[in-house]
Amino acid sequence: MPPTNGSALALASRLRAMNDGALVELLRARDVRDVAIKDFFDLADRLLDRASVEAALSRLDRHSLLGVTGGTLDPKRATQLDELALVDDGMPYDAVREVVASWAPAVLAGDEPSALEAVSLVDSTFTDHAAAERAFSTTFAVLEVVEELRRQPARQLARGGIALPDSKRLSTAAGVALDELPALVAVAESAGLIELGGGGWVPAAGASDWQLLASIDRWVQLTTSWLAALPDDVHTLLTERRHAIWGDHLTEWVRWLYPASGHWMSERIAAQAARAELLGITAHAAPSTPGTHLLAGSPIGAAQAIAPLFPAEVDKVYLQHDLTIVSPGPLAAPLDSQLRALADVESRGLATTYRVSGESINRAIHYGATAASLREFLGSISLGSIPQPLDYLIAETERRHALVRVGEAGGGSYVRSDDLDLLRTLGADQRLSPLGLHSDGSRLSSRLALEVVFWALNDARYPVAAEDSSGRAVVLERAALASTTVTPRDHAAAIVERLRATAGRDDDTGAAWLERQLEVAVKARTAVIVVVRMPNGTTADYLLEPTGLGGGRLRARDRKADIERTLPLTSIVEVRPAD
Repeated sequence: MPPTNGSALALASRLRAMNDGALVELLRARDVRDVAIKDFFDLADRLLDRASVEAALSRLDRHSLLGVTGGTLDPKRATQLDELALVDDGMPYDAVREVVASWAPAVLAGDEPSALEAVSLVDSTFTDHAAAERAFSTTFAVLEVVEELRRQPARQLARGGIALPDSKRLSTAAGVALDELPALVAVAESAGLIELGGGGWVPAAGASDWQLLASIDRWVQLTTSWLAALPDDVHTLLTERRHAIWGDHLTEWVRWLYPASGHWMSERIAAQAARAELLGITAHAAPSTPGTHLLAGSPIGAAQAIAPLFPAEVDKVYLQHDLTIVSPGPLAAPLDSQLRALADVESRGLATTYRVSGESINRAIHYGATAASLREFLGSISLGSIPQPLDYLIAETERRHALVRVGEAGGGSYVRSDDLDLLRTLGADQRLSPLGLHSDGSRLSSRLALEVVFWALNDARYPVAAEDSSGRAVVLERAALASTTVTPRDHAAAIVERLRATAGRDDDTGAAWLERQLEVAVKARTAVIVVVRMPNGTTADYLLEPTGLGGGRLRARDRKADIERTLPLTSIVEVRPAD
């Protein structure tokens, strides 16, 4: 760390007086992670270090930087600078003023860009249709991501990002390019539809309710959540330009407004602009009419503007002889949810195709459906009768369901079936060799848990069901993946905990804190107010410039009396920065 300057004494006292929550937020905002910080003086030195000050100032806009050089700051910007510990009572610390002064000629030069190009009213129809098409496809792509995660969670890598095999699986399910998936996942997360748990990315508790909404209402939740999650500075930049072209025009404006940020702000804006394009808030860098309403704070207006542009939902489908089900338009959400329970989505578009298979029907039966209930549902949504191949598949799957039963046995599990030939097939199936199945009289046994054996047989497409000790069928949910998520270390909280522990070792008079203040003052040759307890019990204030500390005594020059004083540390009750 550089030599402690005079501002560090005042800042250290300020930091010590802050509550833990505010202190943690400050350290996060200033990205302080230094493990060498032992006390509040070290922290003050770190915050006033030139590199740290430059990093903090680089995140400020032009108006805040100009305010630091001597201009006027509005209350919001003054509060921001105060929360970043760049100013104290509105006055920048010397280290802050020095950095801005050295930047001023190069960084703060340049004329303000001309007004951003306004959105053309002539092209608004084209923009709105393109935006609505993207909004519709993104809404259903998010739906497919949620559904795919419901089937199998996605692993999060320790270095960040979803593992490549899972990324490919999710992008295929959603029908998007691999490089678009991170933005889609971010949109789904901000809407509270997916979350990162111990087993990776999984659907959140609110996902089921969202899936039952109409497509327009789903879109509204996605967009309003995205907007609400924007950082304040990005939110302001985008909402203020809801009537202007984004793209290069917005990039040019951002570079002028944040002259010291380098690519930091431009990259943040570009990332959010890409998500806005995905959601149909913009199309080809132009805000759409629904997007303009949303950015103006009117989600109702946005919904009313986009509703006529979304395809109408349908409540009837075509049942095909090849075991496919074709919806001529977006199927109403409750029907889509029920249909997914017994069929898999094969292709998604204005006309969605679902594929029925023995496995998908077996899955529906596993969760409580019967042949009768499946026929009743399909008959209620079909534009014709139920094809014979589909009817036969339903009957046959119900007949074969639970031919194989899995239950708990001691520390492992067993597999039984009345069909002995089927049982012998299981024992010889090489795909099941990791289960270690071995003959145990009239059944097979495994040392592995019931859930592991059940899902292995299910994935191998055997008609399996789980049962309890009394032989009654039980429904199993697929367990989440083993955790590969590494929880990031909270450096800020760790530093605050260490600082408080150090401060907690001071005695009741704060002797260690007083002595550390005096050490800093000696080192920086900084004048301080020293409060001394006199023999008669009164106190006296001295304006001193400490010159030495040792042997339990302070040596200092008295600024007012212009004499040298030597004071015992036991008589000093307070040290504070000189005004």
